[in-house]
Amino acid sequence: MQARGQVLTSIASEGARPVWTQAQTPIVLVIMLGLIALVSSHFGGSAQTVTEMMIRVVLVVGLYVFVGNSGILSFGHISFMSIGAYAFVWLSCCTLPMLKPMNLRGLPIFLQHIALPSPIGLLGAAALAGIVAIVVGAILMRLSGTAASIATFAFLAGQYAFYMNWSGVTGGTALLANLPVFVGPAVGTGLAALAILIAWLHQESRYGFMLRAARDDQTAAKGSGVNVWFVRTVAFSLSGLIVGIGGAMHAGFLGIVTVDAFYLPLTFLTLAMLIVGGSGSLSGAVIGVMALTAVTEILRRLEAGIPVGGTILSLPAGLQEVGLGLVMILVMMFRPAGIMGGRELTFGSIWPRR
Repeated sequence: MQARGQVLTSIASEGARPVWTQAQTPIVLVIMLGLIALVSSHFGGSAQTVTEMMIRVVLVVGLYVFVGNSGILSFGHISFMSIGAYAFVWLSCCTLPMLKPMNLRGLPIFLQHIALPSPIGLLGAAALAGIVAIVVGAILMRLSGTAASIATFAFLAGQYAFYMNWSGVTGGTALLANLPVFVGPAVGTGLAALAILIAWLHQESRYGFMLRAARDDQTAAKGSGVNVWFVRTVAFSLSGLIVGIGGAMHAGFLGIVTVDAFYLPLTFLTLAMLIVGGSGSLSGAVIGVMALTAVTEILRRLEAGIPVGGTILSLPAGLQEVGLGLVMILVMMFRPAGIMGGRELTFGSIWPRR
């Protein structure tokens, strides 16, 4: 009875925060992303780097919706990115109309001869990823935390193998090209802002409150009437939808898609970004992407070589992976809860009153 009262009090206290205080977090995060895009373009920064960062913000924010709020580690969310990317191909490919029926002969006839506008293709990709996430989540969320984490990895491996061998519909191991390119820094920033807004709305909703209550004390949450399976499934589904948007963005940025892009390396990179920033807050998800993007960009330039006194000084290849590993180890040693430590950014935290 006491545990139930504590859970109800926790939910009530979270919901009782002033609306303006709650709303500051997404505003601050979107302003930060917008400033990065503007400053980068003004000073000749790489549009590719900025766009890639925005795509990763969408992916990691989507991952946070489930992992951060539920406390269950998921290794399977890059599968929804793959589903979103290929759904975008099916709906909006190609700039050369004859390529789709040539390369994807297993597609239904009505899909072989359509090329919807990119925004509609993105919406369709998000919808398909969300639907698959509902089905998968409804099954996996009946498992315990550790078992659910292992099951998400099994889902990733199964989906990867399925798409790799479904050559008539995905092209198998082949690279699919000539996709419409529509994602740049501006579109990427806008979609990252949308992902942040969706994640914040879920976080501040009663479903988000109940999910965090179940994360902190599942037994007490169940005793308080929280349907743990349902709130986990809601978060998993919404999370998959957001990551599906990231998949469509990936396809619409590079103009190419290959199954190999959606497997273990990207899975571990997105998890590292979430953990380094701090999985306990939306701000942590975004800050983690910013921090590791900065690290990887610096190391990439060092690998490529920098001019020093008339010579080119370069560091060995593979330094990015080593650097990311070291950063993650250092953060875990000195900031076990991540850079943000579960806190959210507000105007007051950036410019404290004197």
